[in-house]
Amino acid sequence: MDFFMLLTYLFSLFHNNQTGPSHSSPDVNSKIFNVFDYGAIGNGYADDTKAFMDAWEDTCNCIGSKSTMEIPQGRTFLLQPVGFHGPCKSKKIVFSISGNLTAPYAPYQWKCNEDYCHQWIEFAHINGLYIDGPGTIDGQGPKWWSLNCKKYEQGMVISHSSNVHISNIVVKDSPNFQMSLEDSKWIFVKQLTITADGDSPNTDGIHIQRCLNVFVHNSNIHTGDDCISIGDGSKYVNISGISCGPGHGISKFYIAQTSIGSLGRNGSKETVENVIVRDCIFRKTDNGVRIKTWQGGRGLVRNILFERIKLHGVTRPIIIDQFYCPHSQCNNHTDAVEIKNIMYKHIHGTAVKKPFVELLCSKSVPCRDIYMNDIDILDQEEGKGKKYHKRSSHPPAECINVRGESNGAIKPKLACLDSERH
Repeated sequence: MDFFMLLTYLFSLFHNNQTGPSHSSPDVNSKIFNVFDYGAIGNGYADDTKAFMDAWEDTCNCIGSKSTMEIPQGRTFLLQPVGFHGPCKSKKIVFSISGNLTAPYAPYQWKCNEDYCHQWIEFAHINGLYIDGPGTIDGQGPKWWSLNCKKYEQGMVISHSSNVHISNIVVKDSPNFQMSLEDSKWIFVKQLTITADGDSPNTDGIHIQRCLNVFVHNSNIHTGDDCISIGDGSKYVNISGISCGPGHGISKFYIAQTSIGSLGRNGSKETVENVIVRDCIFRKTDNGVRIKTWQGGRGLVRNILFERIKLHGVTRPIIIDQFYCPHSQCNNHTDAVEIKNIMYKHIHGTAVKKPFVELLCSKSVPCRDIYMNDIDILDQEEGKGKKYHKRSSHPPAECINVRGESNGAIKPKLACLDSERH
């Protein structure tokens, strides 16, 4: 497992050398563009989209070391679906949100064209973007969630960009994903608060797709779906210091869990690799750390480390599911996304029902090199010291077609990883 030591070192090296917008000495080559100077009203009812677009055009085209678009505090700005696109001429573009941004109150009030109809706010094709708070981005999702609709608009999207820093903002109530990072590299996210109602559908806190070198840390996320989800084409992702829940966890990987997945849908070939999730807390989430792949899919999930995870009343703390298929038309397939080199270390806490650990893998493509070290998951009622409570008939752990080993104290015990048997 030397790979994980190397990966940890590289992540810490790059992470420690990244900084956000400087608030020290003024830059003589910087310029500030205040949205009020472009006609913004900021009363939460008047449409400020044009004023923002005009301010962005000057911000993006300003030649200098730093160009700042300023959204003042104490005001709420109504925006229709909008795209802030580059490439820009300044080396550093600062989108300073001190006030509040709000979407239209109801779906029928959205005015979108074919370019901006799948997300509310998009930043694209920008190198050196800094989005900083302490303002709020409110997607006005409740009216969307009440619709009987399969797909809603996403909230804030970062796409086809590099050297992106997002910090100190509140993101809430987007119709779909709260924040989506797509087709980008070197993204640094810290000190965010992301919220949506616990019953809101598909409101992943942060979704990562086709991205390289992503760092997400020291943030609070509680939504109706995954706290963080990691999709196809994502490599070198470092997640740390996340307080997650209630929600689904981290997976797909998905985090609401933290989640990695739903990879391999409709037989597609998809890959996620080189991911670290550490120093996270899960409170009353449906899942903890989850890897899920569609049955019949192809591709690879490898080199994943879950370390120093605390669980408080989590329903399914540790999951690998190679058979994911949430509809009745599913058939059993022999193909499966390959899952290998996964390590779980120092995962402690309580769960609300058994099994606490589920490793469900394909016979034709077994999960390989699965390692566990220092796992201690207790029944929540036992953790409270209650002697008499209804016991589940399910075993505390399930393990199918898994190859690997365990070291140190493991609770619940996994026979398939018993080092004495290998």
